[in-house]
Amino acid sequence: MDEIKNNAMDQIKEKISKGTFTGEADILTRATVGDARIYVARTTRLVRKLSLRHQTSHLATAALGRTVTGALLLAATMKNEEGVGIKIAGDGPIEGITGEAQGGTARGYVGNPNVYLPPKNGHLDVGGAVGNGTISVTRYTANAKPFTGTAELVDGEIADDLTKYLFTSEQTPSSVGLGVLVDEKGDVQAAGGWFIQALPNCSEETLEQLDKNVRSTPYISSLIDMGFTPERIIRMLGKDMDVEILDSYPLHFGCRCSRERVEGVLQTLPKKELNKLAEDPKTEVTCPYCNAKYEFSREEMLQMAQKVKK
Repeated sequence: MDEIKNNAMDQIKEKISKGTFTGEADILTRATVGDARIYVARTTRLVRKLSLRHQTSHLATAALGRTVTGALLLAATMKNEEGVGIKIAGDGPIEGITGEAQGGTARGYVGNPNVYLPPKNGHLDVGGAVGNGTISVTRYTANAKPFTGTAELVDGEIADDLTKYLFTSEQTPSSVGLGVLVDEKGDVQAAGGWFIQALPNCSEETLEQLDKNVRSTPYISSLIDMGFTPERIIRMLGKDMDVEILDSYPLHFGCRCSRERVEGVLQTLPKKELNKLAEDPKTEVTCPYCNAKYEFSREEMLQMAQKVKK
């Protein structure tokens, strides 16, 4: 099984290096529909890149892709320099999920990238992998301290959990749809999501029409796999309503880690721990978000220890 997975991943990496993957680039489109706003994101390439960096199983890919897409959708409601972080803390075998987004850039990771469970009702059992627990959303604003809200998980499938969080913690009537389609080899065929946000004083008529449209709309991953653009999906969700497309912007994977940042984190450790690490010829630190590895020599670790008072 591992050999088959590795061979498939090697083929995907080769396609990426040669630029032979088909499909449109990732994008997020924003629109107003009546007294509400709709955000739709296509994140296929971004989620594929995450799956390759973290070597995730089919199930972990779906869970991580949904979470990171959700973060991008929430970040679309904020200013460019502001960001959103989502943490899923459950008692299931995936051991937690983290997704972060700032503007159109996103990153994330799961605790157990190799998680496996048998399908449930013909679908990847993301809820079973997550288990019972909480969802926390942190909003990083430009001129204020980060704000974090938490809610109990509904089913661990991510979309309903975000919908409940937005209603209970931020008092925002919303609806979230997320999906990731993975083939037998583990390649991401389609990924994306939509987020409907009621504006202040949104009418009951608008909410009822949107609810009717949502119920008749196919899975977001199926629509993207069939070639539907975010704008076209918005017009489906806004059927029989006045739709005004506001703008669109590209989405991509990106990590803010660097050797300097990692060194800064190491310097927060006690002197005793730094000296202990310096007993080895080298210390290797791996960024959980992108799997980049940073090496520090014994001499560098000792220099850090000397700068620490305690």
